[in-house]
Amino acid sequence: MSKKNTFARRTPTDIGLHVWGILVFAYLFIPIAVIIAYSFNTGKVLANFRGFGLDAYISGINNDVIISSVVTSLQAAVGAALVSTIFGTLGGVALARAPKGAWWALGLTAILGLTLVTPEIVDGIAFLPWFVTVGVDWGITPLNNGLVRLIISHSMFSMAIVTFIVRARLAGMDTQLEDAAADLGATPWNRFKDITLPIAAPGILAGALMSFTVSLDNTILSSFVQQPGYTPWPVYIFSAVKVALRPEVAAISTLMFFLTLLALAFVGFVLRKAGGSSTEIIKTMAG
Repeated sequence: MSKKNTFARRTPTDIGLHVWGILVFAYLFIPIAVIIAYSFNTGKVLANFRGFGLDAYISGINNDVIISSVVTSLQAAVGAALVSTIFGTLGGVALARAPKGAWWALGLTAILGLTLVTPEIVDGIAFLPWFVTVGVDWGITPLNNGLVRLIISHSMFSMAIVTFIVRARLAGMDTQLEDAAADLGATPWNRFKDITLPIAAPGILAGALMSFTVSLDNTILSSFVQQPGYTPWPVYIFSAVKVALRPEVAAISTLMFFLTLLALAFVGFVLRKAGGSSTEIIKTMAG
C-alpha cells in the first residue's frame, strides 16, 4: 500500500490527533528554542536582544560564581545518582521477586509512590529542621555540609524512580533461568551476578541517568537544604530572576539542557541495544 493511499485512509480523528501532537510539542519546545536563541544575545540583559554572538557563553564560563554553582549541581547529581542507583536497584529487585500480594511489597510500593507525589516544598520543609537537629543538635557534622544535604535530599526522591524502573525491567524476567542455574549448583550470588544483574543492567543505567537529570534541575528542595558555598545552578537562576536575567544564565542553561538531552538519549540508546521496542523503552523509563 502506497503512502498516498495510507494518508487518504486517515480519518479526521487521526488527523486531529496528529495536529494536536504537533501543537503540544510546539507548546513544550518553543520556549526552550527561545532561550537557546537568546543565549547568543550580545546585550547586557536577556530581555534586551542586541545581536548574535558568543559573548554570553564566554562570560558565563569565566564567571567563578556561575561555574561554582554548576559544579555543585553536577556533584550533587552524580552523588544522588550513585546513592539512588544502589538502594533503588536493591528495592527494584526485591519488588520484582516479591510473592504476589506480599504485604511488605504493597507497603513499600505505597511508600515509594507517596514519595513521588509528595510536593517538594513539603519535603523541603521536613528536611530543613531534620538536618538542623541531626547535624547541629546531635553533632553529626557531615550533615552540616551543603553538598551532603543536597545528595541526601535529592536521592530520597530519585530512589523511588530507580526502584520502579528496575522493577519494570525485571517484571518480564523468566524466573526459570535462576531455577535452572540453582539446579546446576550456582550460588545465590552467582545467580544474581550472572543472570539477574545483566537483565536489569539497562534499567539500572536508565534509572541512574534519570536520577542524574532529576537532581540536576531540582530547585524547590535545593533552595531549602542548600548551605552557603553550595548553591546549585537552579537556585542560582531562581535568585537571578529576582534582579535581572543576564544572557550568561541562558547560555549555561542551554549547555545544561543539552547535557540532560544527551543523558536521556543515551538511556534510550542503551535500552534499544538491549532489544527493547519503543513501547518497552517508554514503559521501562516510566517505571
